[in-house]
Amino acid sequence: MSLPATPKPGGVLLHVRLTPKASSARVAGVEAFDGKPVLKAYVTTPPEDGKANAALGVLIAGWLGVPKSTVSMAAGQKSRLKTVAVAGDADDLLAKIALSLDKTG
Repeated sequence: MSLPATPKPGGVLLHVRLTPKASSARVAGVEAFDGKPVLKAYVTTPPEDGKANAALGVLIAGWLGVPKSTVSMAAGQKSRLKTVAVAGDADDLLAKIALSLDKTG
């Protein structure tokens, strides 16, 4: 399966299917959604007042080993399907995503 990310100038767009109110915060690999790969992510916070989105940003930053300030929500603020922008060198970030997915499972 291909990576759930798209390179863009100045970084990557990471395509995520978020499940809030989970028992633990984690990234659980990739699944196909509507024929496209998406990252399965779980956070413990509820989907209210942007709390789950903020928790997702922290989770993605930690998962990739990048500063939280480089991670932002690009689309899907009120949807389970989200696009997360990660700033940095696109090639390096794609390599980190691939490596992190290998470690995830």
